[in-house]
Amino acid sequence: MKNTHTDQDYADARSNDCCGACSIETAPISRVPTATRGRSFRIATMDCAAEESEIRRALDGVPGIRGLRFQLGQRMLTVDADEPSIAPALEAIRKVGFDPQPVVAAGAGQVHSEEGGHDHEGVRGQLPKLAAALIMAIAAELIGYFAPETAIWRAAGLAVAAVAIWLAGFDVYKKGLTALRHGRLNINALMTVAVTGAFAIGQWPEAAMVMALYAIAEAIEARAVDRARNAIKGLLEMAPEQASVRQVDGSWTTLPVAEIAVSAVLRVKPGERVPMDGVVRSGQTSINQAPVTGESIPVDKTAGDTVFAGTINESGTFEFEVTALASESTLARIIHAVEVAQSTRAPTQGFVDRFAAVYTPAIFVLALAVALLGPWLLDWTWMQAIYKALVLLVIACPCALVISTPVTIVSGLAAAARRGILIKGGIYLEEARKLKAIALDKTGTITEGKPRLVDWAVVDSQTESADAEHVAVVLASHSDHPVSRAIAAGLKPNGVEAKNFTALAGRGAQAEVSGVSYVLGNHRLIEERGQCSPALEERLKQHEEAGRTVTLLASPERVIALFAVADTIKPSSREAVASLQALGITPVMLTGDNQATATAVAHEAGIEQARGNLLPEDKLEAIRALQRDLGPTAMTGDGINDAPALAQADIGVAMGAAGTDTAMEAADVVVMNDDLRRIAETVKLSRSTHAVLWQNITLALGIKAVFLVLALFGGATMWMAVFADMGASLLVVLNGLRLLGAVQKA
Repeated sequence: MKNTHTDQDYADARSNDCCGACSIETAPISRVPTATRGRSFRIATMDCAAEESEIRRALDGVPGIRGLRFQLGQRMLTVDADEPSIAPALEAIRKVGFDPQPVVAAGAGQVHSEEGGHDHEGVRGQLPKLAAALIMAIAAELIGYFAPETAIWRAAGLAVAAVAIWLAGFDVYKKGLTALRHGRLNINALMTVAVTGAFAIGQWPEAAMVMALYAIAEAIEARAVDRARNAIKGLLEMAPEQASVRQVDGSWTTLPVAEIAVSAVLRVKPGERVPMDGVVRSGQTSINQAPVTGESIPVDKTAGDTVFAGTINESGTFEFEVTALASESTLARIIHAVEVAQSTRAPTQGFVDRFAAVYTPAIFVLALAVALLGPWLLDWTWMQAIYKALVLLVIACPCALVISTPVTIVSGLAAAARRGILIKGGIYLEEARKLKAIALDKTGTITEGKPRLVDWAVVDSQTESADAEHVAVVLASHSDHPVSRAIAAGLKPNGVEAKNFTALAGRGAQAEVSGVSYVLGNHRLIEERGQCSPALEERLKQHEEAGRTVTLLASPERVIALFAVADTIKPSSREAVASLQALGITPVMLTGDNQATATAVAHEAGIEQARGNLLPEDKLEAIRALQRDLGPTAMTGDGINDAPALAQADIGVAMGAAGTDTAMEAADVVVMNDDLRRIAETVKLSRSTHAVLWQNITLALGIKAVFLVLALFGGATMWMAVFADMGASLLVVLNGLRLLGAVQKA
């Protein structure tokens, strides 16, 4: 991971890792198929959040499903699963009354279902039909209000109302009858019964108007929901579809990015967007990386630096080598990660679904009781009782309640992604608000992660300085740990190969040089070898009090030399720590570095608690202690060496993970750059999301309660009921969409 490491004086040496980009000749351009994630299906009777919830519940018990992606406006469902899981998933969907049809590519960016249904109807395609339905419904109302009470006018009114209901409610009736046939009381079933009942008792103008308004509100709601769901998808469109590619003969040609293979060399001019992920080979420029990392300030790039698809080249022309297919770029993986996160169920969403599953049948039973018992108990006429029962059926619709949670969660996830914060699911977005403590690495998180050798000295009178330098650089050059790299960079290289190189976890490394076994490690290792002395301890104390990390070179007989490495904290670390403390979160530094160094760095960053000399297993115990003493605890780490502590923490956070698959897989929250301030932003967003969630739930239930009372004891009409229901749905959607700008304003 970029600039993120475990904070051990000298941790595991990962000798097999490649630290630099290899020089690769330009490969011939071959067609590379674009990878797809999951299979898509068109479900003609799915366009409501309640129906989405039904399908989710049906698929909960199907093994092998990694994620679900719903596009209600297009009536599309994408199932991310292994092929053997597809058939059981489709069967589960069919059992609850839906008919998923596979979608196949049709060119020009369109898709068709295998049964011939088109996937580009959307809201705009429905507008003429909905407008005609509304006009006919208004005409029915005018006839019912102004026309004489004659058989001809009554027949004309009935015909006009029937046409309006058919235009607006054909899909509703189709889905409603299917739901009733399967014993499901969803909104379509309720509307089918309510409108049919109103028509049957002579309230045909109202039946027509209710169905027309309902259909229009559903279309608007679907459009609003898609705005939330597609908020992050627009990032993918930032990557250009074509790129300038160098051919084997040195010439340049323009090709679609889908046809460009890994190792190809591309050219990007000033003002153009980077088409694919890669490593700069020649040229120098500055790049706006906001789409990937959320950084507002352009980043300078030169040979050897990484560039990401979708970012903007601000200044010079440069050439870079492609390191990932277009479908596997960091930007594409960000979008995929958000889509998967959107498909996960947040705790509040589970509560809402359980409540809705009880609420709707309860109101249905109440409506039935009103229709049957109202004339006997409350002296209503049968027509009054039936009408009130029909109004209750409309109020029984749980749409506003069901949709209140997912649209809010999706908006929050998208808002975070725009700032370079990947939250791996709704549960982490909700739970981040509860954090009471956070464990922070030192190197690469609080500090720059770029230490340098500031001092070294021979402590053995029998060893020449040149000999000590010779051995130390051999051992240091075989490790990619930042302390080792700093030592190697500060000494004269010699190109000698070490033999029998062995990493000593949490302590250092051991290797043979010229037939002698040496160790290069921390204070702990030297103490365990029994090679410390009072004089050495005094020298170590001086360096450690100055905030330096000391690494020691020792032979089997004695300590030969010491190397002092220093790191500086990031300018943003103090602000980040202050922001966390202002939120009531206690930051704690956990590091494998010595206690004196840890204390010095922590004091500079404004952190009151710092624990040094920790092995990976010690960090695990430290997390448990924080959870026990303070409450929910987050942990920052690289997702590899800190895996036990990350797993134990309530939320694991990976820092500086742009372009790193491992980090994106291992952590619960991924900060794409190294800015520690993003963690505080995540907590603020979590608290805002929680507030909006309960605002929406309260709003949805409050409106339902008011109209429930009005329906029973007041003059509530079906008009009012449908306006209340769909108005509440639109209000919770719009309230949830506010989160899309929440992080941007932070």
